[in-house]
Amino acid sequence: MSDTVWLSQSAYDRLQAELDHLKTTGREQAALAIKTARAHGDLRENAEYDSAKEEQGKMEARIRQLDDMLQRAQVGSAPQGDVVSGGSVVTTVDEDGDEETFLVGSREDRTTGLTVVSADSPLGRALIGARVGDQVSYQAPAGSFTVKITGLRGLEERV
Repeated sequence: MSDTVWLSQSAYDRLQAELDHLKTTGREQAALAIKTARAHGDLRENAEYDSAKEEQGKMEARIRQLDDMLQRAQVGSAPQGDVVSGGSVVTTVDEDGDEETFLVGSREDRTTGLTVVSADSPLGRALIGARVGDQVSYQAPAGSFTVKITGLRGLEERV
């Protein structure tokens, strides 16, 4: 897994706001839900308490995930150049002539309107370091595929 997580500024801001909310209001609400459930009696047979504790655990896991992601985030466009890297918007043509344009980056950037391909996925790993005109092959669960790179730009550039 790569160390850098490529995010647009809007995705970074959205994730930072989510993290801030979870660390403040989210934790307060979770504590209140546990306190309320605890007041209902025997904790060994208290489904509301179990549910509140489970939700708190999920929230704390999301906080850890966001903390890690935001610490490793590179915000903005991918490095400029002619080589595919995390944060690149890549256009490919497959063996059937079908064209697809997508962002090589984080699923957290899915709000860009582009399909997002993780840099750690089979296609993402095949694309990283390639240039326009290169053909790359990769192995996916559905079989082997080859695509030709026909376009490359940064996320903030317009075509």
